[in-house]
Amino acid sequence: MENKETNSLEQDIITALHQVYDPEVPVDIYELGLIYGIDTDKDNNVTITMTLTAPNCPIADQVIEDVKEAVLDVPGTKDVKVNLVFEPEWNIDMMSEAAKLELNML
Repeated sequence: MENKETNSLEQDIITALHQVYDPEVPVDIYELGLIYGIDTDKDNNVTITMTLTAPNCPIADQVIEDVKEAVLDVPGTKDVKVNLVFEPEWNIDMMSEAAKLELNML
């Protein structure tokens, strides 16, 4: 069972991830559904499991670096590891309704 501190840290991480954008889409990566998991350990080390809209994304390294920097800026976070995965494959159904509305897909 998670404690309140972990829940608060995860909420702060989510808030930070809302500041990271795919440069080709005017929606943040969290609302795009690119974040598959946020795991924190007892020492506040963070592992982000995420994907990209396309496996051959030319700016993949920059997005991953932006994620690391945004999460490291969260007070209390010690270290950040980003696991880039392509299973399950991302699709537009993973986007939030807010993202779909922003992109005129609703």
